[in-house]
Amino acid sequence: MSTVSMIFGALGGVILLLMFVWLVVALHMAYTKMDALFQYLKNSPAITVLAFWKHAGPSGRLRMIGNIAHYVSSPRRGIENGTISAEDIENLPAPIKRKLVILRRSVVLLSGSLVLLWCIAKIFGLR
Repeated sequence: MSTVSMIFGALGGVILLLMFVWLVVALHMAYTKMDALFQYLKNSPAITVLAFWKHAGPSGRLRMIGNIAHYVSSPRRGIENGTISAEDIENLPAPIKRKLVILRRSVVLLSGSLVLLWCIAKIFGLR
């Protein structure tokens, strides 16, 4: 195995490890902050519909926290079509809002970097 293959393997391993850490953080937030999130976002129809996933186990909780993080990090389209209340987004406490935005951006960054690493490895013929 070449040195370049080892480097790409190590980078892929680090990214997968960070994705696992992200998963743990997202689940922790989904289980500890969900009631507060629903309380702050109670006037947003798109969020109240997600309450169904609360009883769907860990995968449902991940789906809920992911959707809420998406709505909080980019609320413009939801506000324009009326599914998100602008007052709810503004009244959300800054620490929770910041955590949700970081959660959303980090999963996009990690997924994108893993795909990019795989594409580069395929282009250079690494296994």
